[in-house]
Amino acid sequence: MKKLFISLSFLFTLGCIAFAQTSGNRDNYTVIVSLDAFRWDYPQIHYTPCLDEMAREGVQAVMLPSYPASTFPNHYTLATGLVPDHNGIVNNTFWDVVNQRAYSMGDSLTRNNPSYYLGEPIWITAQKQGIKTGNVYWVGSDISIKREVPTYHKVWADIPRLTFSERVDEVVRLLGMPDEERPRLVMVYFEEPDHSGHAYGPYGEETRQVVASLDSLMGSLWQRIRTLPIGDRVNLIVTADHGMTEISDERFIRVGDYIKPEWCEKVIAVNPTSIFTKEGCRDSVLLALKGVEHIYAWKKEEVPAELMYGRSDRLGDVIVAPELGWQFADKPRHLKGAHGYFPQSPDMQVMFRACGPDFKKGYEAAAFINTDIYTLLSHLLGIVPEPTDGRWERVKDMLQWQESRM
Repeated sequence: MKKLFISLSFLFTLGCIAFAQTSGNRDNYTVIVSLDAFRWDYPQIHYTPCLDEMAREGVQAVMLPSYPASTFPNHYTLATGLVPDHNGIVNNTFWDVVNQRAYSMGDSLTRNNPSYYLGEPIWITAQKQGIKTGNVYWVGSDISIKREVPTYHKVWADIPRLTFSERVDEVVRLLGMPDEERPRLVMVYFEEPDHSGHAYGPYGEETRQVVASLDSLMGSLWQRIRTLPIGDRVNLIVTADHGMTEISDERFIRVGDYIKPEWCEKVIAVNPTSIFTKEGCRDSVLLALKGVEHIYAWKKEEVPAELMYGRSDRLGDVIVAPELGWQFADKPRHLKGAHGYFPQSPDMQVMFRACGPDFKKGYEAAAFINTDIYTLLSHLLGIVPEPTDGRWERVKDMLQWQESRM
């Protein structure tokens, strides 16, 4: 178990960032795009000429997700700089002990409840300091967190949603607004290639086609940005929330084969599985799982420190994590791809591309963690960030001006 985490443990040092002085160029703008489940190596295994061009023109890197490597936790980590254990969204689905109900990203009652969202998203930090923001479907952006929403935003529940090409149009429209109305930060979310990766696997032909389409779309976005009057003052970041790995129904372990219902108050059988045991039953659960191949079972307080997971009261007192590509659940998912696994697995890591006036040209940066994105955006905007789990030292080298302005 120790070997699993030791190689990248240096990356997971908790860093609370507080700056007395900010560094960004307040004349520049930043657009950040998330392509859900876009693995770091998709540009190597699929055809992505536009993203390859971005790498040549700007910065490329591998970015590690936070644990668990799933959509809602990591998009909110990107927005707040806090790991899921600290930002409140500990998984796509989790048990709310206080209200005795399950939070789910698919349940509008809980998804839209601001009390679940801790920390401060970058759009609020920016707006408190006089900067307008625009947002298209980023997790949390249509929810009144701290009684505030982005200056301009789209509501996920409003049907029909914008198509992918319409989302590009919206970014260009926002950047084309009059000076006094124009947002300096625009965030936009695309739910692919996650859907394709689940259905067809990361190497599937259908996934390849979707990746190629998204690449073309990013090329169109970058080209249209550059033709704007302010085009030479716009930074474009393209990244993702988590990766994707191959799974099969043959690599499946049924929760009920080992865990007796009478031992548990609640079992949230996602990845990782969160078990709320009844009083006096935790040892029985752990003993039943001891020696089961292809899973790790921990007391909540003994989850490896490198995962930064296990303090939240939204997690059970036993955490069970499957090995990469394995499922520990009530029933098989009947899919070809999945995520949620350890961030140290390359299959969970994601692509990072960044171009524009503030970024170096043709630079390959060292791997970093997605908690650092909030810090990076704060510097690009020239604002004072809230304390986070990110570290400026891991991302400053990708910027043109980090030596002279820090």
